Amino acid sequence: MSAEDRIERAKTLYEQAVFSGDASVLANAERGLDAVEADAALARGRILHARFLNERASAGSSPVEDPAELPLFERALALYRALGDARGEAEALFWIGCLHQVIRRDNETAVPELEQSCRLAAQVGDKPTQAEALRHLGIAAHMAGRLDEARERLEESSRLRREVRALPGVTANMVGLAYIAAAQDRRADALATLDEAHAIAQAHGAHAIVRQIEQARTEI
Repeated sequence: MSAEDRIERAKTLYEQAVFSGDASVLANAERGLDAVEADAALARGRILHARFLNERASAGSSPVEDPAELPLFERALALYRALGDARGEAEALFWIGCLHQVIRRDNETAVPELEQSCRLAAQVGDKPTQAEALRHLGIAAHMAGRLDEARERLEESSRLRREVRALPGVTANMVGLAYIAAAQDRRADALATLDEAHAIAQAHGAHAIVRQIEQARTEI
């Protein structure tokens, strides 16, 4: 049910309660509005996260964290849990973990959130969220020097992203895989991976990833 449908249903249930005197329907209306609020909070938090990433790419250094971002994700998580929406819960957990890893550079806090997100997403068949969580768990493993684990996580993330045709996301993972290959003294594999990633990214207009690929080539 869309947000518009939920809001319209809440209006209908309000009128039913007022005119029939049956207030029991209001709980149903409130649950629908809670779902709308959860979706909106998650969406608004993602916008703030994207703004952070764009500002970081432009400035070349990390901007100040928007203090509204984490409360939005936490509000979404609380609402999804109350609604019994495991798919929404998995996505909110991912974004909380992502914030701690990417913005706060705190993998100790991020990894448990990402692992829980990954498990829940797998249980409900949410491949996009599972792929996101696996990617960031791979990043955490890479940062900790566990290169084989990092490679396994990113390859599994890429497999899921290919299944859902999220090819720009695949190229982002390939950049990470190239760095891992280089760290494992597989420079030829690293450069071949970047060549393939560049072709896919160009074909899909993923210009931000193209810039990452060019930077990786320079560093490798």
